[in-house]
Amino acid sequence: MRTLYTFFRSSTSYRLRIALALKGLDWQPHHVSLPRMEHRAADYMALSPQGLVPALVEDGQVFAQSLAVLEYLDETYPEPPLLPKTAADRAYVRALAQVIGCDIHPLNNVRVLKYLKSRWNLTDDDTNEWYRHWIAEGFRSFEETLKISGRHARYCLGDTVTIADICLVPQVANARRFDCDLSAFPLSVEISDRAAALPAFEAAHPSLQADAF
Repeated sequence: MRTLYTFFRSSTSYRLRIALALKGLDWQPHHVSLPRMEHRAADYMALSPQGLVPALVEDGQVFAQSLAVLEYLDETYPEPPLLPKTAADRAYVRALAQVIGCDIHPLNNVRVLKYLKSRWNLTDDDTNEWYRHWIAEGFRSFEETLKISGRHARYCLGDTVTIADICLVPQVANARRFDCDLSAFPLSVEISDRAAALPAFEAAHPSLQADAF
């Protein structure tokens, strides 16, 4: 049995829940509450020294960092594939995934927003402005990459779900949660909504998780 250390509202945990569902892999949830700082508790830090969710435990090994775990799952359980066959297509979907995983998410992570508020006494409006700025910057890049590459169809790469879609859907969900204006990114939103309606994506939705509140 594999165990996923997860928090329902964590977009990185959401990514792995989607991937596990797409692969048809069973998993046991271990809920880690970020508001209660359980990710910084000694027992969790001993398991996953980065002190972040998600963490996947399989066959006694701990895997962290969602983008790395997505590739681990794809290499270990290759069907259905989350990465395309050609090197050029793999570079394309990795680049899209990293726009979200490396450019948007780290700047809008809860710990960053908390530090901004505590260090500089920023208001909720201030931190929300920060969040929305980096959402707009990241999605501008994502949208233009989709348009210029011309490789999209139903999903980011043709009609097959890849890691790009797995990263996109949680980020759009988070943007909506913070009332971000996504009207300038219609292609990204259209692809996200189409992917989000797939059964594996629906099953992974934060509202359906046992720790949702």
